[in-house]
Amino acid sequence: MAGHVGFDDGIWLNEPADWRIDSDHLHVVTDKATDFWRETHYGFTRDTGHFYSVKTPGAFTAQLRIRARYEQLYDQAGLMVRVSATQWIKAGIELSDGLPMVSSVLTSNQSDWSTAPYGDDASDFWLRATVKEGVLRLQVSADGMHWPLMRLCPFPVASSYSVGPMCCTPERAGLNVEFSDFTISGAMSKDLHDLS
Repeated sequence: MAGHVGFDDGIWLNEPADWRIDSDHLHVVTDKATDFWRETHYGFTRDTGHFYSVKTPGAFTAQLRIRARYEQLYDQAGLMVRVSATQWIKAGIELSDGLPMVSSVLTSNQSDWSTAPYGDDASDFWLRATVKEGVLRLQVSADGMHWPLMRLCPFPVASSYSVGPMCCTPERAGLNVEFSDFTISGAMSKDLHDLS
């Protein structure tokens, strides 16, 4: 799959009612009460968020540009890497306590949640995920060139993964999201502190 670009080969988990692809841009309007979450704190499990995925090899780097305007609590858009319904990570911007937060949820049977204020333009940002040898490295970028580390965590080893755009609106419907610049390549081998 090295060199895969765009959205031609994707499949939906929870296809939204309103979406389209044009000129290698995926446009999505979220359905009502959509989310990915398992158990922690709230006690419920949700697997209803929109996820447009392609299959990857067992080691890869994926990049994606995300544009959206977050208006209500828990509005979110970003990238998901998924092994199964009980093993996945989602990352992106999520509106929480009135602010756009850089957010990630790692799930291994139960979900965790990590957030921090995002200091750049949350309406237009990039994500990069690298999976290799049981480790997942998440990076976020304001310009697609400078890639600070967002998260480093253990991740299940698998022969292939599902990866792609993700968006949810647990409290409403109607978040407009534009995804673009979607690429998947072999796992990059850059030093952890190489932010290029």
